[in-house]
Amino acid sequence: MSKQAAVRLPDDTYDRLHALAARTGRTATFYIRQAIEEHLEDLEDLYLAEKSLTSHRASGVKPLSLGDLDRELGLDN
Repeated sequence: MSKQAAVRLPDDTYDRLHALAARTGRTATFYIRQAIEEHLEDLEDLYLAEKSLTSHRASGVKPLSLGDLDRELGLDN
């Protein structure tokens, strides 16, 4: 099953999308769906990373430098 969503696009983006669809014989919907599916995971990762960073900063725990981490893990050969 699929759901429908309405999206407002700037005129130039809309025109580019429909020109691409016309040139390739695909629908604009195909390209919208493809763009969302390809970038959704990146957006999810970005927001999770930002949330984790904010939480870490609020914790007051001092971050380790890469050199300190290497020494702590015994990788400073």
